[in-house]
Amino acid sequence: MNNFFKNYKGIIFLLIGILIGSIVGLIFGKKVEILKPIGDIFLNFLFTAVIPLVFFAISSAIAGLSSTNKLGRMMGIMSAVFLATILISASITILAVHIFPIHEHVKVIPLTETIEKKPFGEQLTKLFTTGEFYELLSRKSMLAMIIFSVLIGFSTLHAGEKGAAFARFLHAGNEVFKNVFILIMKLGPIGLGAYFAYQVGVFGPQLFGTYARSLGLYYGVGAFYFVFIFSLYAFVAGGIKGLKRFWPNNIIPSATALGTCSSIATIPANMEGCKNIGIPDYITNVTVPLGATLHKDGSSISSIVKMAVVFAMFGKSFNSPDVILLALGMTVLVSIVEGGIPNGGYVGELLFISAYGFPPEALPPAMIIGTLVDPMATLLNATGDNVAAMLIARFTEGKNWLK
Repeated sequence: MNNFFKNYKGIIFLLIGILIGSIVGLIFGKKVEILKPIGDIFLNFLFTAVIPLVFFAISSAIAGLSSTNKLGRMMGIMSAVFLATILISASITILAVHIFPIHEHVKVIPLTETIEKKPFGEQLTKLFTTGEFYELLSRKSMLAMIIFSVLIGFSTLHAGEKGAAFARFLHAGNEVFKNVFILIMKLGPIGLGAYFAYQVGVFGPQLFGTYARSLGLYYGVGAFYFVFIFSLYAFVAGGIKGLKRFWPNNIIPSATALGTCSSIATIPANMEGCKNIGIPDYITNVTVPLGATLHKDGSSISSIVKMAVVFAMFGKSFNSPDVILLALGMTVLVSIVEGGIPNGGYVGELLFISAYGFPPEALPPAMIIGTLVDPMATLLNATGDNVAAMLIARFTEGKNWLK
């Protein structure tokens, strides 16, 4: 019981804060507008911390790679499998959003600032680049800053010994800002509670229906993906024998993922499960640790659900081709960016809100949904690495790899 509370206390405290805020909003109505500055202060802390956090996390991770790493055929196949499964999970969710249109029941929140509509080509230019260095420090240029971080990381790596001091600076900065983010998130129950009190008080209890439908959609898609799509992957990897090997050896990793609510904490159980399935050690030893940070099917599903809800809340359409293509790209980026960061899902939410140009008011709804779906997301993120390892073994070792 103590371990359960330790692993879930962040979620529990957030939910308690949200619950108290909701009750306050229901009781006092529009009088709770006085609490909005508390929520705004919390959001401003998040927005100011996220830029250096993501910069140091990405650049230090790349700078820390060994230049003698053998990427080879297996690494290429692993990248393709990770990318394909993330896009498949996102595409299934987009289809589910259109079959079960949660946006039709969402209370629209008036925008406090205009979302500027620009030609698609100009949007891409602004999304990937900035004209001035200082513009990289704005949350509205997060994707451009991520690309810049990748360039810094590889440049530091290629500088070798001459860049060693700068690499140490990047690693130190990563550790410092991870702790900054942890400290800020301790204010989460108060900040989100105040913001939720404001939303319920001003926009009414209809918001509860919005969140309930969002959760219903997420857990429905997540359960379908876990049972049927994982089974399909296992069958593609090893036929009926693959199915029989995967599910019995997925029980302990699944229980560990739900019990710890952490993909990283599930790594030992995943590696033992892969060994029992019969996946070669050289594939397991690379795929499982990298998958824990880079491969997140559950986060991909939640990203789409959060985007659909935020778009609906602000009266925007989520069905145009350019929006959907950008959403698919966002899910891949979110999966990569959030892996090595505490409370990384919140960073992913900041990323897509910035990319689409939504105001800060869009963040609390996305954070609340992310918090409520976290157990299922962790289950899919963690155990998806095992079935991905099976696919990698199939395409690396050939169709008879299980023999």
